[in-house]
This record gives sequence, C-alpha cells and structure tokens, in this order.
Amino acid sequence: MIKNFSDHAANERTFLAWVRTAIAVMAFGFLVAKFNLFLRIAAQSLTTTATRPLVVPTGGFGNLAGLALIVGGTIIVTVAAIRFIRTERAINSAQLYVSGDKADLLLAALMVVLGVGLVVYLSETLMGEP
Repeated sequence: MIKNFSDHAANERTFLAWVRTAIAVMAFGFLVAKFNLFLRIAAQSLTTTATRPLVVPTGGFGNLAGLALIVGGTIIVTVAAIRFIRTERAINSAQLYVSGDKADLLLAALMVVLGVGLVVYLSETLMGEP
C-alpha cells in the first residue's frame, strides 16, 4: 500500500484539473486568433452587400490575444507541474508545509486582463462606426 495514498491521489487529480484548464485556455487562444481572421474575411464580404460596413480594427489585437492565451496555457502547465512536484514532496516529508505561492493568483489576474481586452476588442469590432 502507498503511504498517504489519498493525499497523492488528490494531488494528481488537482494536477490533471490544471492540465485540463491549460488545454482549454490554449484552445480558446487558438479560437480567438481564428475568429479574428474570420472577422476580417467577413468584413470584406459584407462590405459589398451591407449598407453599413463592418469595421474591423487592424491592430492585430485578436492575434496577439490568441497568442497570449496559448502562451498563458503553456505557463499554466508549467506552474501545475511545479506545484505537483512540490506538493508530492511535501506529502512525503514529515515537516509541516505552508504554501506561500501566489502564482495561481497571478495567472488568474493575467486571464482577467486578457478577458477584458478581448471584450473591448470585440465591442469595438461589432459596435464600431465606419
């Protein structure tokens, strides 16, 4: 029998949850980048038929945000692996372990900033004046 099995199993479940989250963040980043391309193509085709053309910002923010989300997902996997190893060592150690790591809060703040930026970008795209 493995010593502290339930703690190790909980650590592994937490690690896998972080990995699933990272995969979702990376997939969302890919979607954002492709949606930006879709908006540019749709704006060109709708310009000929619409009375008011769709204005798409040309700064490339959608591509940068998509890339940032993909990089953010990669960082999440890295942080998850580090936390998994630290927690495994703490479970096996006889010493009392107190976590002072704030990396998860920093990642959450980064995702909030990217989310707000995407809302602003999309609102400018959909509500922009020609």
